[in-house]
Parts: sequence; C-alpha cells; structure tokens
Amino acid sequence: MTEIFVSLWDLGMPVLSNQMLVAPIIAWMLAQIIKTAIDSLRRRKVNLKMLINPGGMPSAHSALVAGLATATALSQGVDSPLFAITLVLAMIVMYDAAGVRQAVDRQSEILTHILTHVPRTSDDLDRFLMGLVGHTRVQVVAGALLGITIAMLWY
Repeated sequence: MTEIFVSLWDLGMPVLSNQMLVAPIIAWMLAQIIKTAIDSLRRRKVNLKMLINPGGMPSAHSALVAGLATATALSQGVDSPLFAITLVLAMIVMYDAAGVRQAVDRQSEILTHILTHVPRTSDDLDRFLMGLVGHTRVQVVAGALLGITIAMLWY
C-alpha cells in the first residue's frame, strides 16, 4: 500500500509519501466510513452527511491523533521530542472530545427541547441545533485504538 503513495510522488504529490501524515489520515477516513456504516445500520438509512459530521462511533478525531502519535513513536522513537508533542496533542484532543464536547451535546439537547416546545413561526423550523458534537469515552477509546492499529499496520 505504501508503494501506491510513494509512486504518487512522481505525480507531484510529495506529501502523500510522508508516512507520518498518511497513516493518521487513513485512520481518520476509516473512522468516518465506519461511523457512517454504523449510523446507517442503526437508522436503516444511509446518511452520507455522517462522512463529514463530528460525533459518533468511533471518534475520527481520536483515530487521527492516536495514529499520528503512534506513527511518530514508530518513526522517531518514544524518547523523541516530536513524540512527546504528538502524545500531548493526542491527550488534549481526546480529553476535549470526551469531556468538553459532551457538555456541548447536553446543552444542545436542552436547547433543542426548549425550541421544540415553545411556540414558533415556520421560519424557526430550520434553526434546530445539531447534536452529536462530542463523544463518549468508549467512542474516544475506539477511535484511539483504530488510529494506533492503522499506524502500526502502515509501518
């Protein structure tokens, strides 16, 4: 698989040969695809918007940063300053995904409930708040494991 991306170097796309970049991006894309499949099975209807929406199982953010930290560890070593930076970044992103963004989800649910139970005009129907901004801890862990696995398979 690496050979495909390395050959793209000849097409003027040198960024695609950077394994520390490509592995996390593949993990992110795979998480988005898995999330869309899970949502489609649950709702019995394909919702392609899930390919770009935040939230859901597994966490694509966690897959991306865990894949980056793992690729960095495999490439640079766990004692490198670059690995320390990517690990701290991953910890911040995953904490935010499971903590702060979950609080935003709860507030969104409350505000949506208020909007649906207060008399409104027909113009207000399109102004509902989007839910599923954050992740549960299980979704974050699943995304992190996906990112780690993809990076390890890539190397």
